[in-house]
Amino acid sequence: MQKKYLMTPGPTPVPAEVLLAQAQPMIHHRAPGYSEVFVSVLDGLKHIFQTKNDVLVFSSSGTGAMESAVINLFSPGDKVLVVNIGNFGTRFVQICETYGLNVTNLAYEWGERAKASDVAKALEEDKEIKGVFATHSETSTGVVNDIEAIGNVVKEMGAAFIVDTVSGLGALEFKTDEWHVDVAVSGSQKALMSPPGLGFVAISKKAWDMVEKSTLPKFYFSYKKSLAALQKTTPQNPFTPPVTLMKGLNEALKMIKEEGLENIIERHRILGKAARAGVKALGLDFFGACDETSNAVTAVKAPEGIDGKKIVNVMREEFGITIAGGQSKVAGKIFRLGHLGYYDKFDILVTLSGLEMTLKELGYSFEPGAGVSAAEKVFMENPF
Repeated sequence: MQKKYLMTPGPTPVPAEVLLAQAQPMIHHRAPGYSEVFVSVLDGLKHIFQTKNDVLVFSSSGTGAMESAVINLFSPGDKVLVVNIGNFGTRFVQICETYGLNVTNLAYEWGERAKASDVAKALEEDKEIKGVFATHSETSTGVVNDIEAIGNVVKEMGAAFIVDTVSGLGALEFKTDEWHVDVAVSGSQKALMSPPGLGFVAISKKAWDMVEKSTLPKFYFSYKKSLAALQKTTPQNPFTPPVTLMKGLNEALKMIKEEGLENIIERHRILGKAARAGVKALGLDFFGACDETSNAVTAVKAPEGIDGKKIVNVMREEFGITIAGGQSKVAGKIFRLGHLGYYDKFDILVTLSGLEMTLKELGYSFEPGAGVSAAEKVFMENPF
């Protein structure tokens, strides 16, 4: 027998309470019973987004929600700036280009953090830029951008600010309204402790004004259709939603509210700190700017001479611990430990123990137990 541990930065483990909520009898998506669930979900999402703005839900992954921001706010030929620090910044570039937008790609080396001053300079150089896209928590590198600083710059210059916080929301501090985010995008399968399949967008008044002027084609992801359905006597989705996922998410949001958003963010801070302490104690190097802000995922360079893909494979096949490998240009060069969502102290300790045994098997030299011991010290000094 081998017990399985899911330690990726998405999908993440789902609590039993959420799974049981999804196992309840099916209800009709146009009946009052579903509307009650739907309204409860929207209230919970507004709390996590820290917003008074409208929140819409789509049956999609986070990428679908990213695409929705492009097609609902812009028109062909519009100039936009993408702050690109990794794979998901590149995805914003690809979506924008697919729909014929004029993209300025403010690209950094993978592992670097964006600078608000660079954004300000780019906007100064081209005052026709209508929107700025940025990633909050870049899952591919473990780097977290300073969205508050970038948001202040974008507001000053008058452009719309669109942020992918798919792996940030619920794990890291994120204040949609206070940080001047016009469209915040997220998904269900990360810190919200639910299965994949739901995408969310929080939309400001400025963004709604842009929706009225947008001429890009949209149907399923139409914000207007979603808002019209939301404003009915019995609030609902414009098209058939994944009812069971919505019921599960509703339960997850209740659990989040019960734990308290501040407590959750603190828990993630400690989990991230412990994971980094364990990695450092093993003599491993972090990938780029994976520092004190990287509390959703820890990105680690594979030791010289060891293929990062082998580390991922051995941990999964021999020890039952699934972690994530590197994506795109860093495939085989790094591995990533996820710790956002339904995680506790012992998940980190088990993962570090499995990592130690894996590295030992692959010929890496270190003091056995050093990683686990360092993480234990963090937990004993930072109870939660």
